Amino acid sequence: MDQNETNKETNPQTDPQAATVNTAEVMPSMEEMLKEAERKAQEHYDAWMYAKAEGENIRRRAIEDVSKAHKFAVERFASEMLAVKDSLEAGLAVETATVESFKSGMELTFKQLSGVLDKFNIREINPVGEKFDAHKHQAIGMLDSDQPANTVVSVMQKGYTLNDRVLRPALVMVAKAKE
Repeated sequence: MDQNETNKETNPQTDPQAATVNTAEVMPSMEEMLKEAERKAQEHYDAWMYAKAEGENIRRRAIEDVSKAHKFAVERFASEMLAVKDSLEAGLAVETATVESFKSGMELTFKQLSGVLDKFNIREINPVGEKFDAHKHQAIGMLDSDQPANTVVSVMQKGYTLNDRVLRPALVMVAKAKE
């Protein structure tokens, strides 16, 4: 075998049969390509179905969490208020109470209640001397006063905020404009 014959066997440019064999080995058949495409399509479909199911599970868990949060939102507050109720019941159960002991018990219970309100960021609105603010105050009347017009002169009922959001506006009397 000479050099040309060796090149003929290994060189696809000079031997058309060798080119066909090499191309067939490198290029997959249409059936193989179709099977590969179907396999990839099934993989993508499975991944999509998994992601869809996972999304549904996350949505369902979130709905359950929100429901539980609504249901048990006041649990800590309620447990703190039970201690205040216990104090009131204990004060009422005293058989030989004097006015001073009742007053002392009421002051301690009030202090306990104030502590609970502070703990849960419930603040009092007592706006005497402040400018009337319709977001925090509810005017129930006007009075003649030496103070500037629309100034809170007296508070009939204190208001309260929870985390700076008004729970109940203060019921107030405001100063009339001088004529």
